[in-house]
Amino acid sequence: MATASVEKLSPNSPFSTLRTCETAHGSVHWCHMHADLATQPGRACFKPALVADILRYQANVSDRLQRKHEHGDTGLQHVVLASDCDAFNLGGDLEYFCDAIRRHDRTALLAYAQQCVQGVHAFHAGLGAGAHSIALVQGDALGGGFEAALSCHTIVAEEGVGMGLPEVLFDLFPGMGAYSFLCKRIAPHQAEMLMLSGEIFTSDALYRMGLVDVLVPRGQGVLAVEDVIRRNLRIAHARSAMHQVRAMAQPVALEEMLAITEVWVDTALQLGEKSLRTMERLVRAQYRRHGVPTSAQA
Repeated sequence: MATASVEKLSPNSPFSTLRTCETAHGSVHWCHMHADLATQPGRACFKPALVADILRYQANVSDRLQRKHEHGDTGLQHVVLASDCDAFNLGGDLEYFCDAIRRHDRTALLAYAQQCVQGVHAFHAGLGAGAHSIALVQGDALGGGFEAALSCHTIVAEEGVGMGLPEVLFDLFPGMGAYSFLCKRIAPHQAEMLMLSGEIFTSDALYRMGLVDVLVPRGQGVLAVEDVIRRNLRIAHARSAMHQVRAMAQPVALEEMLAITEVWVDTALQLGEKSLRTMERLVRAQYRRHGVPTSAQA
């Protein structure tokens, strides 16, 4: 959903589910999810192919940034996570979950969850290269989509988009970073209430709660991201130091997140048929949202 200002960037997208691009001087890296939905209508969720593409993209950018550091380029880098469709991300692949749960395939479910955790933790850690991560939320960010946004250093959201953690609707909890990231922004008891309510909030409400950093009118998201980047470049050393301070004072360890996702997997495998049917209804709603006829649903 990025607007014309992004077209000034140099395209570089070898990924089937992502549209990636960067500025000519290579200091701003844009990663747009769901690029495949333009030609293959489907669901704007974390399908295994999207998760795999994000991990490969992160590794590629991280390696390049680290090489730049080795050659003396210590300038502040920015990585922006955005979307190419009307939703930021609707969360985990519920269709995949249902299939794995019905087959009691703990190995598949755990591998998927671990990859998701590695992805969000990488954004939290600045791709291991000191980058400033920004989530540009121009459409709904639900479940794992909200967790992905929370993993970034700065959340820029347009007014009126829905954001929340609806997993409790099918008797599950968000296990790919929600608790760890929420507790860095709000009190733990507030985080638990938000996770257990299943409520979808507007970006406006979350801005008042302190969970959204920058709130702008519809259509102004890209300009707001560019403004955030300009302001950070004026205080590049201070921003870089703040990331280090935050990591020391409020660490989110990958090991902690991986342990939590083990609890998530074991909880998911206990779900009964009622919860699975609720998941399947949500899957059908996701397909309808993107205009896929029932006969095309797999």
